[in-house]
Amino acid sequence: MRPAAESNEFRRDLVSVLPKLRRFAMTLTRNAADADDLVQEVCERAITRNHLWNGEGRLESWIYAMTRNLWIDEIRKRKVRTGGGTVDASEQDELSIEASGEKAVYANQLQKMILSMPEGLASVFLLVNVEGHSYREAADILKIPIGTVMSRLSTARMRLAAMITETTERRA
Repeated sequence: MRPAAESNEFRRDLVSVLPKLRRFAMTLTRNAADADDLVQEVCERAITRNHLWNGEGRLESWIYAMTRNLWIDEIRKRKVRTGGGTVDASEQDELSIEASGEKAVYANQLQKMILSMPEGLASVFLLVNVEGHSYREAADILKIPIGTVMSRLSTARMRLAAMITETTERRA
């Protein structure tokens, strides 16, 4: 068991990761309510299992991997409850962004574009381009080969560029 000071430090570090964690949860769930539930479950699990965190690497990588695993478990549970059918995760809510004026409008449009990509592309893009994880860290978090990260990231970047070009052309 960790001493109280280490436990408090862990909780402080966990709180600092929450905005990033919610964005990542949104790329998985595509729904604000599900993302919030997932974040809450991850936080509860991380706090009760903080003794498993060895302090090596980035805390957020450990938390993101836990998030992904819990979401996969939730998808499996939903499939069982619905008789093996697919889960409708197409509902999308906007993430709240603290910005003003044009920046807020652009940021909202960019988030919608990212969330409109398939889950695998959106998650890789968020982890590498938004959160700054290395390809190796993203591969470890998502439990996929590094080559798949590179391929998905390339595809995500091309799709995003095409969406931005299309949006810009419509405005002109």
